Amino acid sequence: MRHVMVVDLGYGDAGKGTVVDWLCASRPVHTVVRFNGGAQAAHNVVLRDGRHHTFAQFGAGTFRPGVRTHLSRHVVVDPLALAAEADHLAAVGVPDALDRLTVDGEALLATPYHRAANRAREIARGADRHGSCGLGVGEAVAYGLAHPDEAPRVADCHRPAVLRRRLTALRDRLTAELGPLDAPPVEDCLPAYAGFAGRVAIVDRAWLSGALRAGTCVFEGAQGVLLDEWHGFHPYTTWSTTTFANAEALLAEAGLAGSAQRLGVLRVTTTRHGPGPLVTEDPALPFADPRNPANPWQGRFRFGHFDAVAHRYALEVAGGVDALALTHLDLAGPALRICRRYDTVDRLAPGPAGDLARQAALTARLLRARPVLDEAPTEWPAAVAAELGAPVLLTSHGPTAEDKVPALAGAVSAPR
Repeated sequence: MRHVMVVDLGYGDAGKGTVVDWLCASRPVHTVVRFNGGAQAAHNVVLRDGRHHTFAQFGAGTFRPGVRTHLSRHVVVDPLALAAEADHLAAVGVPDALDRLTVDGEALLATPYHRAANRAREIARGADRHGSCGLGVGEAVAYGLAHPDEAPRVADCHRPAVLRRRLTALRDRLTAELGPLDAPPVEDCLPAYAGFAGRVAIVDRAWLSGALRAGTCVFEGAQGVLLDEWHGFHPYTTWSTTTFANAEALLAEAGLAGSAQRLGVLRVTTTRHGPGPLVTEDPALPFADPRNPANPWQGRFRFGHFDAVAHRYALEVAGGVDALALTHLDLAGPALRICRRYDTVDRLAPGPAGDLARQAALTARLLRARPVLDEAPTEWPAAVAAELGAPVLLTSHGPTAEDKVPALAGAVSAPR
């Protein structure tokens, strides 16, 4: 039994969800463990029969019978959004998603007050928006860092008096800072949190240790390494550690350090949703993504040529991978090229975690950089493996598990 950790080596939207679904279809998987992010995740999974779900908080293996989801303490949990997601899963034939869910009681809660404050701040930035999804995840993390002993947490849903006090203090602090918030009264929120506590298994850290020994677990990351809170291109980042670090910490706590394969996911195109650097961006590329439409918070979905410079940086920041999954190969063609260097940069050097001034300076440098584009390779998997120094384990040529092709003979099995 070997666990698998899945991270996106770009700006997100590389296809982590469809890779996790394939992993859960190709082997017995006990649990998909979410280890960062929150309800702003959007991991699309399409089944062969056409059913589709955008996984936000549930693990992307939930279509597969019996596969559980565990939301670790590193996830920001939004019970209201979770209920809506469970309703959609039931509508597409998965009525038991909540029965297969466990949530660590230490996880932060994202509330309507976090969401309202997040949106107020982003609107106030005007043309300098950071590209927030507007769901309050970063606001919840920031509040948790500022008030670690008072921030609402999942376990508080079992303690209505504690939750009432913490929600009231949260609302009052944010209102004093930002003015009236577009959010309901605290008393109107409490029944929903009580319902969540009565419906979902809220557990402690020991639960995951047992799951890791009961069967194979897939750790599903959210967002992308180039958006990492400490190593991404500040300020166009997420309030989340998007590398393998949280997953590695959870394994180490269970006494299972080094027991998981590190799988990095990349598109054959380099994309991002929202503002910030995308050095290889090319509006002439003839692509569209129906799963990533423009939205009022992040704007349009942007396409660029394959950016080996940025992805090499992501690999260094993440500490390397055992293998790669290369997705969206159905888009490969003569229009799509590869960038091995920029006009003034051959390598982006990682810096110490937390030096945001350095990261902001790197962002400014990237916004001025121009790509040096080479012609499309005849064999994309071989070219990507050569540029990044890691083998391509899996290629994806469409949205379903059946569109995945193991690229290393004998390394993995096909979907059942």
